[in-house]
Amino acid sequence: MARIFKESRNNYGTRKLKKALANLSEPKQVSRRRIGQFMHEMGLVSNYTVAQYKPHKLTCNEAPIKNELQRQFNQDEQLAVIV
Repeated sequence: MARIFKESRNNYGTRKLKKALANLSEPKQVSRRRIGQFMHEMGLVSNYTVAQYKPHKLTCNEAPIKNELQRQFNQDEQLAVIV
């Protein structure tokens, strides 16, 4: 598997490695999760990895912008307060 990965110039991920292993002269049937585990153990990382989700540091109700109106949107005359 490492040889196939190196021949692809570190481009293949689990999906393409699975297909390449199935197309060998002696086909191997390995799950994508198992291939991913082997890649992790051998330190193989594809050039085309998808960015993983990173949680936001701020909560949804805390804004870095100062809250001037304190959520008081009542106005006496029209267009007195424009947000």
